[in-house]
Amino acid sequence: MNPSGPLDTPNLRVYCMMVEEVDEVRRLTCLELRGGNHMAAYSAELPGLAGWVWCRPLRPSPRGGDLYYLSVCSQGVVARIVLADVAGHGEVVSSAAGRLHDALRQHVDEWDQSTLIRQLNDNFLKGAQRVQFATAFLASYYSDSGELLFTNAGHMPPLWYRAATREWSFLHDSTPLSKEIVDLPLGLIAGTSYRQTAVQLELGDLLLLYTDGVSESYDESGAQLGLERLLSIARNLPVETAVAAGKGLLAAVARFRGSAPAADDETVVALQRRMSQV
Repeated sequence: MNPSGPLDTPNLRVYCMMVEEVDEVRRLTCLELRGGNHMAAYSAELPGLAGWVWCRPLRPSPRGGDLYYLSVCSQGVVARIVLADVAGHGEVVSSAAGRLHDALRQHVDEWDQSTLIRQLNDNFLKGAQRVQFATAFLASYYSDSGELLFTNAGHMPPLWYRAATREWSFLHDSTPLSKEIVDLPLGLIAGTSYRQTAVQLELGDLLLLYTDGVSESYDESGAQLGLERLLSIARNLPVETAVAAGKGLLAAVARFRGSAPAADDETVVALQRRMSQV
Protein backbone atom coordinates (compact mmCIF):
# COMPACT_ATOMS: atom_id res chain seq x y z
CA MET A 1 0.00 0.00 0.00
CA ASN A 2 1.05 3.57 -0.66
CA PRO A 3 0.01 5.17 2.65
CA SER A 4 0.16 8.71 1.28
CA GLY A 5 -2.74 8.38 -1.13
CA PRO A 6 -6.50 8.06 -0.56
CA LEU A 7 -8.46 5.08 -1.86
CA ASP A 8 -12.16 4.65 -2.52
CA THR A 9 -13.96 3.37 0.58
CA PRO A 10 -17.57 2.59 -0.39
CA ASN A 11 -17.95 -0.47 1.83
CA LEU A 12 -16.71 0.86 5.15
CA ARG A 13 -18.23 -1.16 7.96
CA VAL A 14 -19.34 0.64 11.11
CA TYR A 15 -19.92 -0.83 14.56
CA CYS A 16 -21.46 1.22 17.36
CA MET A 17 -23.53 -0.26 20.20
CA MET A 18 -25.11 1.21 23.30
CA VAL A 19 -23.26 -1.21 25.60
CA GLU A 20 -20.23 -3.18 24.47
CA GLU A 21 -18.52 -5.27 27.12
CA VAL A 22 -16.97 -8.54 26.02
CA ASP A 23 -14.17 -10.86 27.06
CA GLU A 24 -13.00 -11.86 23.59
CA VAL A 25 -10.66 -9.72 21.51
CA ARG A 26 -12.32 -7.58 18.83
CA ARG A 27 -10.09 -7.94 15.77
CA LEU A 28 -10.72 -5.01 13.45
CA THR A 29 -10.69 -5.89 9.78
CA CYS A 30 -10.08 -3.77 6.68
CA LEU A 31 -12.40 -0.74 6.42
CA GLU A 32 -13.85 -1.32 9.86
CA LEU A 33 -14.67 1.69 12.04
CA ARG A 34 -15.61 0.96 15.64
CA GLY A 35 -16.45 3.29 18.50
CA GLY A 36 -18.83 5.92 19.80
CA ASN A 37 -19.69 7.48 23.15
CA HIS A 38 -21.49 4.53 24.73
CA MET A 39 -20.44 2.32 27.65
CA ALA A 40 -17.76 -0.09 26.48
CA ALA A 41 -14.98 -2.35 27.79
CA TYR A 42 -13.17 -4.70 25.43
CA SER A 43 -9.83 -5.69 23.93
CA ALA A 44 -9.13 -4.81 20.30
CA GLU A 45 -6.61 -5.94 17.72
CA LEU A 46 -5.39 -3.44 15.13
CA PRO A 47 -2.61 -3.78 12.53
CA GLY A 48 0.57 -4.01 14.61
CA LEU A 49 -1.19 -2.93 17.80
CA ALA A 50 -2.92 -4.66 20.68
CA GLY A 51 -5.50 -2.43 22.29
CA TRP A 52 -7.95 -2.12 25.15
CA VAL A 53 -10.91 0.26 25.36
CA TRP A 54 -12.77 1.38 28.48
CA CYS A 55 -15.49 4.02 28.22
CA ARG A 56 -17.84 4.99 31.06
CA PRO A 57 -20.30 7.87 30.58
CA LEU A 58 -21.18 9.68 33.80
CA ARG A 59 -24.25 8.01 35.28
CA PRO A 60 -27.15 7.91 34.67
CA SER A 61 -26.57 8.90 31.01
CA PRO A 62 -26.04 5.94 28.62
CA ARG A 63 -23.95 8.18 26.36
CA GLY A 64 -21.40 10.80 27.34
CA GLY A 65 -19.21 13.53 25.94
CA ASP A 66 -16.18 11.25 25.46
CA LEU A 67 -15.90 9.94 21.91
CA TYR A 68 -13.51 7.26 20.72
CA TYR A 69 -13.02 5.59 17.35
CA LEU A 70 -10.71 2.90 16.00
CA SER A 71 -10.36 2.25 12.29
CA VAL A 72 -8.34 0.19 9.82
CA CYS A 73 -7.56 1.15 6.22
CA SER A 74 -8.60 -0.93 3.20
CA GLN A 75 -5.16 -2.60 2.95
CA GLY A 76 -4.99 -3.55 6.62
CA VAL A 77 -1.71 -1.77 7.37
CA VAL A 78 -2.74 1.64 8.76
CA ALA A 79 -4.72 1.96 11.99
CA ARG A 80 -6.24 5.22 13.22
CA ILE A 81 -7.13 5.97 16.82
CA VAL A 82 -9.14 9.00 17.92
CA LEU A 83 -10.13 10.11 21.40
CA ALA A 84 -12.17 13.28 21.78
CA ASP A 85 -13.94 15.13 24.56
CA VAL A 86 -16.97 17.28 23.76
CA ALA A 87 -18.52 19.70 26.25
CA GLY A 88 -22.15 18.80 26.87
CA HIS A 89 -24.41 15.80 26.44
CA GLY A 90 -27.43 14.72 24.44
CA GLU A 91 -28.09 16.02 20.94
CA VAL A 92 -25.07 18.32 20.96
CA VAL A 93 -22.68 15.41 21.48
CA SER A 94 -24.58 13.11 19.13
CA SER A 95 -24.24 15.68 16.36
CA ALA A 96 -20.51 16.09 17.04
CA ALA A 97 -20.05 12.33 17.11
CA GLY A 98 -21.71 12.05 13.73
CA ARG A 99 -19.43 14.66 12.18
CA LEU A 100 -16.33 13.04 13.64
CA HIS A 101 -17.44 9.62 12.45
CA ASP A 102 -18.16 10.86 8.92
CA ALA A 103 -14.78 12.60 8.65
CA LEU A 104 -12.94 9.47 9.80
CA ARG A 105 -14.83 7.35 7.30
CA GLN A 106 -14.03 9.77 4.48
CA HIS A 107 -10.28 9.76 5.24
CA VAL A 108 -9.86 6.16 6.43
CA ASP A 109 -7.24 5.39 3.75
CA GLU A 110 -5.07 8.48 4.18
CA TRP A 111 -1.80 8.10 6.05
CA ASP A 112 -1.28 11.86 6.14
CA GLN A 113 -3.68 13.33 8.72
CA SER A 114 -3.43 17.00 7.68
CA THR A 115 -6.53 17.05 5.45
CA LEU A 116 -8.56 15.27 8.13
CA ILE A 117 -7.39 17.73 10.77
CA ARG A 118 -8.33 20.70 8.61
CA GLN A 119 -11.81 19.27 8.13
CA LEU A 120 -12.24 18.59 11.84
CA ASN A 121 -10.91 22.04 12.66
CA ASP A 122 -13.66 23.58 10.55
CA ASN A 123 -16.65 21.48 11.58
CA PHE A 124 -15.79 19.79 14.88
CA LEU A 125 -13.15 21.57 16.95
CA LYS A 126 -14.17 25.18 16.36
CA GLY A 127 -17.49 24.87 18.13
CA ALA A 128 -19.61 24.60 15.02
CA GLN A 129 -23.28 23.66 15.36
CA ARG A 130 -23.68 24.49 19.06
CA VAL A 131 -20.66 22.50 20.29
CA GLN A 132 -19.12 24.82 22.88
CA PHE A 133 -15.78 23.11 23.24
CA ALA A 134 -14.05 19.99 21.95
CA THR A 135 -10.59 18.51 22.25
CA ALA A 136 -9.18 15.57 20.33
CA PHE A 137 -6.12 13.37 20.01
CA LEU A 138 -5.72 11.68 16.63
CA ALA A 139 -3.07 9.12 15.72
CA SER A 140 -2.31 7.04 12.64
CA TYR A 141 -0.09 3.99 12.99
CA TYR A 142 1.72 2.41 10.04
CA SER A 143 2.29 -1.22 11.00
CA ASP A 144 4.98 -1.90 8.37
CA SER A 145 7.35 0.67 9.90
CA GLY A 146 6.12 1.24 13.46
CA GLU A 147 5.73 4.97 12.76
CA LEU A 148 3.03 6.90 14.59
CA LEU A 149 1.65 10.19 13.30
CA PHE A 150 -0.29 12.21 15.83
CA THR A 151 -2.02 15.52 16.33
CA ASN A 152 -3.11 16.81 19.72
CA ALA A 153 -5.91 19.37 19.45
CA GLY A 154 -5.99 20.62 23.04
CA HIS A 155 -6.42 17.13 24.53
CA MET A 156 -4.70 15.59 27.53
CA PRO A 157 -1.20 14.32 26.59
CA PRO A 158 -1.05 10.51 26.29
CA LEU A 159 1.23 8.50 28.53
CA TRP A 160 4.06 6.82 26.59
CA TYR A 161 6.02 3.84 27.90
CA ARG A 162 9.25 3.19 26.00
CA ALA A 163 10.17 -0.45 26.44
CA ALA A 164 13.83 0.04 25.49
CA THR A 165 14.47 2.46 28.38
CA ARG A 166 11.64 1.26 30.66
CA GLU A 167 10.55 4.86 31.14
CA TRP A 168 7.16 6.59 31.19
CA SER A 169 6.64 10.12 29.90
CA PHE A 170 3.96 12.26 28.29
CA LEU A 171 3.74 12.30 24.50
CA HIS A 172 3.85 15.95 23.42
CA ASP A 173 4.03 17.33 19.88
CA SER A 174 7.24 19.07 20.95
CA THR A 175 8.91 15.77 21.86
CA PRO A 176 12.66 15.62 21.09
CA LEU A 177 12.02 12.08 19.85
CA SER A 178 10.06 13.29 16.81
CA LYS A 179 11.30 12.09 13.43
CA GLU A 180 11.06 13.06 9.77
CA ILE A 181 9.19 10.96 7.24
CA VAL A 182 9.95 11.38 3.54
CA ASP A 183 7.15 13.01 1.51
CA LEU A 184 5.01 13.64 4.59
CA PRO A 185 4.17 17.19 5.71
CA LEU A 186 5.05 17.52 9.39
CA GLY A 187 4.81 20.52 11.67
CA LEU A 188 2.07 23.15 11.64
CA ILE A 189 -0.97 22.11 9.59
CA ALA A 190 -2.00 24.94 7.26
CA GLY A 191 -5.28 26.61 8.21
CA THR A 192 -5.17 25.33 11.78
CA SER A 193 -3.29 25.91 15.02
CA TYR A 194 -2.36 22.22 15.26
CA ARG A 195 0.75 20.25 14.41
CA GLN A 196 1.36 16.84 12.88
CA THR A 197 4.21 15.00 14.60
CA ALA A 198 5.79 11.59 13.97
CA VAL A 199 7.50 9.25 16.43
CA GLN A 200 8.78 5.70 16.25
CA LEU A 201 7.08 3.03 18.34
CA GLU A 202 9.24 0.04 19.19
CA LEU A 203 8.06 -3.44 20.13
CA GLY A 204 6.56 -3.38 23.61
CA ASP A 205 5.99 0.38 23.68
CA LEU A 206 2.69 1.45 25.26
CA LEU A 207 0.42 4.43 24.76
CA LEU A 208 -2.33 5.28 27.24
CA LEU A 209 -4.89 7.75 25.91
CA TYR A 210 -7.37 9.15 28.43
CA THR A 211 -9.87 11.94 28.93
CA ASP A 212 -9.85 14.60 31.63
CA GLY A 213 -12.39 12.64 33.64
CA VAL A 214 -9.41 10.43 34.54
CA SER A 215 -6.65 13.00 35.07
CA GLU A 216 -8.93 15.48 36.83
CA SER A 217 -10.40 13.00 39.31
CA TYR A 218 -10.80 14.23 42.89
CA ASP A 219 -10.24 12.42 46.17
CA GLU A 220 -12.39 12.71 49.31
CA SER A 221 -10.55 15.85 50.44
CA GLY A 222 -11.16 17.63 47.13
CA ALA A 223 -7.58 17.28 45.85
CA GLN A 224 -7.26 16.77 42.11
CA LEU A 225 -5.18 13.94 40.69
CA GLY A 226 -3.46 16.09 38.05
CA LEU A 227 -0.82 15.17 35.50
CA GLU A 228 2.09 14.94 37.94
CA ARG A 229 0.35 12.33 40.07
CA LEU A 230 -0.87 10.56 36.94
CA LEU A 231 2.70 10.15 35.70
CA SER A 232 3.73 8.84 39.11
CA ILE A 233 0.93 6.28 38.91
CA ALA A 234 2.07 5.24 35.42
CA ARG A 235 5.58 4.43 36.66
CA ASN A 236 4.12 1.61 38.76
CA LEU A 237 1.81 0.14 36.14
CA PRO A 238 2.21 -3.35 34.67
CA VAL A 239 3.57 -3.11 31.13
CA GLU A 240 3.21 -6.67 29.84
CA THR A 241 0.03 -5.94 27.89
CA ALA A 242 -2.23 -3.04 26.93
CA VAL A 243 -5.03 -4.64 28.95
CA ALA A 244 -2.91 -4.85 32.10
CA ALA A 245 -1.70 -1.26 31.76
CA GLY A 246 -5.16 0.14 31.09
CA LYS A 247 -6.84 -1.74 33.90
CA GLY A 248 -3.97 -0.91 36.23
CA LEU A 249 -4.36 2.80 35.50
CA LEU A 250 -8.08 2.75 36.24
CA ALA A 251 -7.56 0.76 39.44
CA ALA A 252 -4.93 3.23 40.66
CA VAL A 253 -7.19 6.20 39.88
CA ALA A 254 -10.03 4.51 41.78
CA ARG A 255 -7.75 4.05 44.80
CA PHE A 256 -6.83 7.73 44.64
CA ARG A 257 -10.48 8.74 44.45
CA GLY A 258 -11.51 6.56 47.37
CA SER A 259 -15.17 7.11 48.24
CA ALA A 260 -15.44 10.25 46.11
CA PRO A 261 -17.76 9.70 43.13
CA ALA A 262 -16.77 10.19 39.52
CA ALA A 263 -17.52 13.72 38.35
CA ASP A 264 -17.16 13.29 34.59
CA ASP A 265 -17.15 10.75 31.77
CA GLU A 266 -14.05 8.55 31.85
CA THR A 267 -12.39 6.89 28.86
CA VAL A 268 -9.07 5.07 28.46
CA VAL A 269 -7.65 3.62 25.23
CA ALA A 270 -4.51 1.54 25.80
CA LEU A 271 -2.29 0.52 22.88
CA GLN A 272 0.85 -1.60 22.64
CA ARG A 273 3.04 -2.23 19.63
CA ARG A 274 3.27 -5.92 18.85
CA MET A 275 4.74 -8.00 16.07
CA SER A 276 2.67 -7.56 12.91
CA GLN A 277 1.07 -10.70 11.56
CA VAL A 278 2.06 -11.67 8.05
